Amino acid sequence: MKGRFLGRGGLQVSELGLGCMGLSHGYGGRPADRRTGIELLRAAVERGVTFFDTAEVYGPFTNEELVGEALAPVRDGVVIATKFGFDTDGPNALDRLNSRPEHIRRVAEASLRRLRTEAIDLFYQHRVDPSVPIEDVAGTVRELIGEGKVRHFGLSEAGVETIRRAHAVQPVAALQSEYSLWWREPEHEILPALEELGIGFVPFAPLGRGFLTGAIDASTQFDSDDFRNKLPRFAAQAREANQALLDRLGAIADARGATRAQVALAWLLSRRPWIVPIPGTTKLHRLEENLGSASIELSASELAAIERALAEIAVVGARYPEQLQRNVGR
Repeated sequence: MKGRFLGRGGLQVSELGLGCMGLSHGYGGRPADRRTGIELLRAAVERGVTFFDTAEVYGPFTNEELVGEALAPVRDGVVIATKFGFDTDGPNALDRLNSRPEHIRRVAEASLRRLRTEAIDLFYQHRVDPSVPIEDVAGTVRELIGEGKVRHFGLSEAGVETIRRAHAVQPVAALQSEYSLWWREPEHEILPALEELGIGFVPFAPLGRGFLTGAIDASTQFDSDDFRNKLPRFAAQAREANQALLDRLGAIADARGATRAQVALAWLLSRRPWIVPIPGTTKLHRLEENLGSASIELSASELAAIERALAEIAVVGARYPEQLQRNVGR
């Protein structure tokens, strides 16, 4: 596994990271048991992954605890990213933003304990809080960096103006936002701004929350507590309409002797040398499949075929319902 740099501050990570959320949260059914989760995280390390993404709100708290326990024996060889920005006191945390400086500090201390570490490698603001000036947020993280409790500052789902204002106070190492073959909005304004400022980009949901793997179709039934039930793009009619894109992706993958997931990830890796996707999984064979994408270098003709398919096929369905969309791009 090759390395890539996020930002200009020397933060080097594996070219593919591991999104850990799904081990504890989000996709319905029972979370992975502790032993299975630990085995998967350590298997990722053995296969060259050095970049692991979690957040206090995943669970909440249980995902950080799992990541901390699993990676404690190899802590010096990995980079752990976690996040602040939601008020986790009480139910429905995702409805309550909180990036007040005193709250950021409390989250940092609690995350350090759960992650069993002396410093958080990359500390993201999970969502921009419009009630707190971003300069105050960046300034608080700058203080935590000065105290040795945090090493690098990140933002998630922030808009260009916010990124610039934050970066002027404390250099931003990475922006994390959704980016994939079926969500290309960051290409319009975000990627040019990141390139200008020297900020790395970490795409979450790089496999379209599972859709781009080919394992989901219009007949798929999600568990009642699966987050995808809330997403317009995962309505049955949208999934049926979006099958056309999946079919084209499958044809390209078959010709290459690869899987849809591998081509989707290889495409992301080809976009910029400072892009580091973080696909998540709970299964070892999927982890190995995803990591196989790092050895695939798509040819100019393959990239052109993908561009033609994306231009010809309109993706159906919004990625978020209105109430969640209000929290992104600020």
